[in-house]
Amino acid sequence: MKALKNPGVQIGIGAVLGILFGLVVGDWAGNIKFVGDLFIRLIQMSIVPLVMSSVIVATASMSGAGTGKIAARTFSWMIGFSVVAAVLAWGLATLLQPGTGMVFSGELDPSLQESAGQAGGWQETILGFVSTNVVGAMASAAMVPIIVFSLLFGVALRVHRSQSGSAVVLDFLEQIQSVVLIMIRMIMRVAPIGVFALLAALAGDVGFAVVTTALGYLGTTLLGVVILFAAFLAVVVARTRVSPVRLLTALIDQTVVAVTTTSSAVTFPTVLKTAVEKVGISQRVASFTLSLGLTMGSYGAVLNYTIVILFLAQAGGVELGPGQVVLGMGLAILLNMGTITVPGGFPVVAMFLATTLGLPFEAVGLLIAVDWFTGIFRTFLNVNGDTFVAMLVADAEGELDRDVFEGRAQVVAQELEVDEERLVAADRLD
Repeated sequence: MKALKNPGVQIGIGAVLGILFGLVVGDWAGNIKFVGDLFIRLIQMSIVPLVMSSVIVATASMSGAGTGKIAARTFSWMIGFSVVAAVLAWGLATLLQPGTGMVFSGELDPSLQESAGQAGGWQETILGFVSTNVVGAMASAAMVPIIVFSLLFGVALRVHRSQSGSAVVLDFLEQIQSVVLIMIRMIMRVAPIGVFALLAALAGDVGFAVVTTALGYLGTTLLGVVILFAAFLAVVVARTRVSPVRLLTALIDQTVVAVTTTSSAVTFPTVLKTAVEKVGISQRVASFTLSLGLTMGSYGAVLNYTIVILFLAQAGGVELGPGQVVLGMGLAILLNMGTITVPGGFPVVAMFLATTLGLPFEAVGLLIAVDWFTGIFRTFLNVNGDTFVAMLVADAEGELDRDVFEGRAQVVAQELEVDEERLVAADRLD
């Protein structure tokens, strides 16, 4: 019975019950989908202030040299892992041919094609990393421009702090960070209900038939995720010399949240807490690296987008030349850095890729139908890959606490200290 009090277990139970309920009642389950959508929106509205405050506080609190080294190491590992993901996806899709012989059904939303057609080339993608209006970027949850602004603001705040000796702004932002985390923790208490509603609606709508139809696509993606996860784990164990069994155990909570919500953004608070309190990553490295990884470390997305390109080409009998393949992998990496990490972005991404490379639109309908399942695979690799990168950076910086990792010492994530006290008080009121 004690295990039932674990948030991860509760979410898992909600997911299983939701699927069973949806299969039993069928299409009627769509009537409760709004409950799950409401839960996701509550989380989404908290992510922008959390990411901004985390990046600014982490950057402003560092020394100049520390910022440069940590940033360089973070980006190096992220880009390296992303390239490996794209190359592996190309190899698997070429070998297994998941798009060959597929049968497509269903209609495609015309608005998706219109949205994709408005997307620009790689120059516009890079320009989009910097917003002309940060308030507009916050309103639309354009995460990469927000990250860029927060990095620059954090550096400027560090310079201001060293020149004036005043830490008023930094203290204020630290308090915002703490309050937002308390708010997210409160929202996560209803996560089992939200997950139940989301999966009930999905099961009632598509059932299992659509999954079996797309088995080749799903299987290729899953195989790629397993290979990449094992490869990333091997790199981390070789570089940091930690126990792989203990590391996998530490990642259980964030993995459960990731695969049931299919959102790196929703899982972010759990990832941040796990990194500091279970893995032993220092507070400053975790805040900086994981915040960047939220939108720039989506290795599962790179893998999936590259497989989508090859799938669409194979389904439509389109021969892609070497240049088109390289362009496709480059687009997958750029889209990984520029796409908001919440459920629902895949359809427009798939349409953008199809439009840019001249691939058949009809095939996208099937991919959209099973996107919840590929979303599980993507998010699993995204969130755990971010933790692996943070471990590698922390180890290189000498900020990976072995005592915490081995369970010989306990720490509390700085942002969650107030969180714990106020949640205890809330429990008493309940």
